[in-house]
Amino acid sequence: MTISLPKPRRALAAFGLAALAAHATATAAATPAPYAGNAFAPDGTLWSVQLDAQGRLAVHRSADDGRHWLPPLLLDTAGDPIKTSGEGPPKILFGPQGVVLISYARPLAQKYAAEIRLLRSTDGGAHFAAPVTLHQDRQPTSHSYAAMAFDAAGALHTVWIDGRDKLAATTAATTATTSGGSANYRGATLYRNVSLDGGASFGPDLRLSDHSCECCRIALSPTADGRVAALWRHVSAPNIRDHAFLLLPGAGNAAATPVRASYDNWAVDGCPHHGPALTPAADGGYHAVWFGVRDGVSHVRYGRLDPSGAPLGAAQALPDSQAEHADILASGARLAIVWRSYDGSATQLRAWLSDDDGRHFTLRELASSGADNGYPQLLQKNGRLFAIWNTTEERHVEAL
Repeated sequence: MTISLPKPRRALAAFGLAALAAHATATAAATPAPYAGNAFAPDGTLWSVQLDAQGRLAVHRSADDGRHWLPPLLLDTAGDPIKTSGEGPPKILFGPQGVVLISYARPLAQKYAAEIRLLRSTDGGAHFAAPVTLHQDRQPTSHSYAAMAFDAAGALHTVWIDGRDKLAATTAATTATTSGGSANYRGATLYRNVSLDGGASFGPDLRLSDHSCECCRIALSPTADGRVAALWRHVSAPNIRDHAFLLLPGAGNAAATPVRASYDNWAVDGCPHHGPALTPAADGGYHAVWFGVRDGVSHVRYGRLDPSGAPLGAAQALPDSQAEHADILASGARLAIVWRSYDGSATQLRAWLSDDDGRHFTLRELASSGADNGYPQLLQKNGRLFAIWNTTEERHVEAL
């Protein structure tokens, strides 16, 4: 189903960074940003949070799975400037006891520097408290691409990409008059914290893993035993940007050693802005999708991971050579993979669907747009899967 947004403004999309299969777009003036975070509320209402045409953070709500939308609810961000992108849109998460959390990145004056800000409601989203910074570190460096999830016990886990350790390495190298100090630290760092009161307060910033990619989104997934698993693009020496997996520890517990989850052996001196996605498999372990270059061939690939995060069998390329920014979600044995694909004039939204836990798939065309667009997202409501895709002209909600 497709709902047209008011006052559409069409933007031309151009294909750039072909070697990285990145989709470069130009947004026309006075159009809403297409980058949105989406979630179903406990009552089944669909919420979508994004910047409006004036750069304000707004929530759009639909009680009928996207057929009709209420007037947008503007959120009070205390004048914060907001940085948004396909890899780092605003995020929304519903928790226990009426908790609603909305996170976004507030850019700082220094290049690439940002703070992660959080809006919190305890009455189902009727009211939100003033925004707070959810990490303790206040250095003028990167704190971005936050991912949040509740575990089965109600603890809130937040993981983000952090620049403090690279900043420290660069400063130390510069002080020692070492040429090219930033080269002493590969990529960035994953940090995390845990909240035991639904986001009212947070524990200390804890290093989860050194050497993450700088600008690729982090995937979080529930586990069979009620914990939270993370998948991210990792930077191994000297510049291999494959993926790593880790079960998030509880509050006060140390993190284990990450497990390598993909073996594309992609060597690249730069972030491809193309993060992975992760979901539990019905028969144990996980389903994952990621972008990479293997033997000179760029592709989005689907693979199985065992419960430890290690690969199971060979990965499969999606049936679309232009596939990018895929998401994956399972509901029992029902599995969906969605992605966008640009053909030079329009972007297609496509799905690969399985009813047998990924053993067999059917390709389905969902939508097409010539407008600037965000990344598709998969959601689940009452066991049913939905694909959500925002453009500057339309909001697509497709039942799968």
